Amino acid sequence: MARILLVEDEGAIAQTVEFALRADGFETAHALTGSAALRLANTAAFDLAILDVGLPDIGGFALCRELRRGRDLPVIFLTARDAEADRVLGLEIGADDYVAKPFSPRELVARVRAVLRRSRGAQACAAFEHDAEGHRVFFRGRLLELTRYEYGLLAALLQRPGAILSRSQLMDRVWGGDSESSDRTVDTHIKTLRAKLREVDPASDPIRTQRGLGYSLQAD
Repeated sequence: MARILLVEDEGAIAQTVEFALRADGFETAHALTGSAALRLANTAAFDLAILDVGLPDIGGFALCRELRRGRDLPVIFLTARDAEADRVLGLEIGADDYVAKPFSPRELVARVRAVLRRSRGAQACAAFEHDAEGHRVFFRGRLLELTRYEYGLLAALLQRPGAILSRSQLMDRVWGGDSESSDRTVDTHIKTLRAKLREVDPASDPIRTQRGLGYSLQAD
């Protein structure tokens, strides 16, 4: 369960955002001020922060810099400021997204999920080195001895880290028009691919099964 730090001084907005996030399965912590947010961030780990720019003590941009100091924390700005200069400044100092008020809570939750997917995908890819021209993949610095289809599956997942690829999508990308293959073929090759990754790092399981949907490459 991802933990979200919400920093918003307007109680009604904070309540709406927290309700939407919790309804979608997120755990939230709310701070009314920037100083309170820094105290929370120093005592607990968060997967993402949603920051209001117009806070009563520390400005949202300054708070973003402080929260990102020494930690890799994705940040979404939530603010009434919709000027282009503010959006550009927010993104330049490290924010991952920028949502202007008034906003749709459902859209905000969708943006949170998108930022988390990108963040986790980047973390997952950090463990791999993909030599596309040589059709080789290194995992934690070690060359993986892969079959043609194992390589194709891993390359497809590495191209879209964090995204869920269905079995039919993987079939199309790796097996093409081979009518002899089936969804079970994907599952079998994913199983052997996972075994080879565990040989390198027994505690790692970057390929995740998304029940009823397919597979994704996620950070541990």
